[in-house]
Amino acid sequence: MFDAKKLLDQFLGSQVPGLGGSVRDRAGEAVQTAKNNPLATGAIAAALLGTKTGRGIAGNALAIGGLAAIAGLGYQAYKNYQAGQAPAAPSDAPSANNPVLLPPPAESGFGPASPAGSNEFVLVLISAMIAAAKADGHIDDAERALIMDKIKAADVSGEAAAFIERELASPTDIDALVAAATTEEQRVELYTASRLTIEPDSRAERGYLDLLAGRLGLADQLVDHIEATVSSAKVTLSQ
Repeated sequence: MFDAKKLLDQFLGSQVPGLGGSVRDRAGEAVQTAKNNPLATGAIAAALLGTKTGRGIAGNALAIGGLAAIAGLGYQAYKNYQAGQAPAAPSDAPSANNPVLLPPPAESGFGPASPAGSNEFVLVLISAMIAAAKADGHIDDAERALIMDKIKAADVSGEAAAFIERELASPTDIDALVAAATTEEQRVELYTASRLTIEPDSRAERGYLDLLAGRLGLADQLVDHIEATVSSAKVTLSQ
């Protein structure tokens, strides 16, 4: 079995070839690199969504890795929800120049030290991200072939590429995604990963996320916190 965590890093563009300097410097350089050449970032999510993404994770998410980024965002949202805080307004969002994302504590139930960090569940997170990317129905056979060309150009091959191709070609099995998330922390991470993949600017995408949240049994206010936390962590790549 291939390393799902490495593939997840590539999905979120956290492996940026040829970039040095501080975390903050790398974040800024990665944004510019994504503008100039999206494939150079290794961000497979961008390949899945074409030019629709337009946004990436700000700041130190580029350094801590894909799983830690998803877990950190989910943990932050869950912690704020449990504390009874109001979801952050867009004006409260941290800027790309002030990255605040941290990996979750080891005992939190989120991230690499938890069941959510297993290779099997990371595969589920990637499946959920691909399902979200397909939610608006724009990926037909021709688009799928183009996506696979981009993915191979991003140096993904073998079992990992075959896994992505199967997920793209198969109908979304939301029952299997939901069943794979057996703890509340996993359910939060699964929704966070899905929301991180897309900006729900169509009815189909918004409807898919609402359906997923309902099937996962996430409280409305918790979903609001995840939405606000993910939005606050994103930075515009292009206008």
